[in-house]
Amino acid sequence: MSSAKKHLHISGICGTAMAAVAALAKESGWRVSGSDAGVYPPMSDYLADMGIEISPFAEENLTPRPDLTVIGNALSRGNSEVEAVLRSGLPFTSGAQFVGDYILPGRHPVVVAGTHGKTTTASLLAHVLEVAGRSPGFLIGGIPEDFGGGARLGSGAEFMLEGDEYDTAFFDKRSKFLHYHAKTLILNNLEFDHADIFADLEAIKVQFSYVLRTVPENGHIIVNADDENLAEVLTRGCWTPVIAFAKRGHASAEWQWQADAADGSAFRLFHHGEAVISCTWSMIGVHHIANACAVAAAAFALGVEAEVMARAFASFSGIRRRMTLVGEAQNIRIFDDFAHHPTAIRGIVDAAKAAMQGKGRLWVIVEPRSNTMRTRIHQNRLPDCFAAADQVIFAPPSARNLAANEVLDIDAVCAAIGDKAQVLGDAAAMIAFIVAHADSGDDVLILSNGGFDGIHQRLFTALQTS
Repeated sequence: MSSAKKHLHISGICGTAMAAVAALAKESGWRVSGSDAGVYPPMSDYLADMGIEISPFAEENLTPRPDLTVIGNALSRGNSEVEAVLRSGLPFTSGAQFVGDYILPGRHPVVVAGTHGKTTTASLLAHVLEVAGRSPGFLIGGIPEDFGGGARLGSGAEFMLEGDEYDTAFFDKRSKFLHYHAKTLILNNLEFDHADIFADLEAIKVQFSYVLRTVPENGHIIVNADDENLAEVLTRGCWTPVIAFAKRGHASAEWQWQADAADGSAFRLFHHGEAVISCTWSMIGVHHIANACAVAAAAFALGVEAEVMARAFASFSGIRRRMTLVGEAQNIRIFDDFAHHPTAIRGIVDAAKAAMQGKGRLWVIVEPRSNTMRTRIHQNRLPDCFAAADQVIFAPPSARNLAANEVLDIDAVCAAIGDKAQVLGDAAAMIAFIVAHADSGDDVLILSNGGFDGIHQRLFTALQTS
């Protein structure tokens, strides 16, 4: 189907991923309309600025008949438009398959997969390719500050994609990354997550083994040699050249990284034992250095020189909601971060404390919001994540769709952490407590993968007026 003058309707368009798909479709020539249950700023403004008409869900949105309908992965049977599409026999697809079928043909898809670091790694590699003059396209599940948006077509050969292992749609339970036809595949790490769709780690490994089967022999697989789960997945079958990266000292890794600052703000990268990049950058967190090493390995395979990579790393502006400074009031800084898995939480808490260089206290506020974090799956791992924090405040986890004995026992987590941890009932209580007890020179780190009742700006305003 040629995109020229074709009408694409996106049901569930206001989600971040679907809005990005809409942007790519619009840029490539489709006439795009969309619908959703919650049509409000800022997403409604973002779509309106592109000239995309959006409406509440209704069967009438499918008249006149669109040439193709994308059904967002948040939708399921019972939705009025889903039922109308099925009843009338309209052609439909998922957002991931639309990208694979209509955006990626003729491009070199570079897919970043793994439990952690997908957004940062994809954004950083897109920036490296941009600095190299390659004008990459990209579809990223966050907002890289260097680009101001998570999607664009670009004019170069490479197209960067954040390869989410989450399932594709209610009618397609394969991982999204299987639709992207990776030619260069980056495997950052592999842990258990997404307990709402995967029964266990083995179920996720199966999806990763499937994606390995789709990478051509003239492509590349960039893999974290320090990750035992990825090593096991590779034994299940790999038909593509593998380039390994790892922490300095791993004998078999072609690319290696070494932190030169405790907070991860300075590092060196080694290629076949030779130091080829030495960098100070704006990012913090040793885990981000591992991401940079993966990017260096992929960029080198794509023909980018080390000197260009070093310039790109140094100028990288980061990603919105990744240790983002919300504001400073009363000499107290407020940071926002998306971390919502024990490994990511520990990494950013350790980095945030190290970056303070002994000045003030680190307050960490946590909303256990994801479908995995709300359960007891990671309960025994959580207490060890906050060793570097001075004070820890948890929001109560939602019990939605969970039995009482399945919900994270947050009181037990706090007891294991010690006296510095507590649970407060809502954002208002947390704000009041911080305003009353935080001192000049303290930092407040707020961890959530959602809006958290606007606590970030509300706390900043409360500190300004206190």
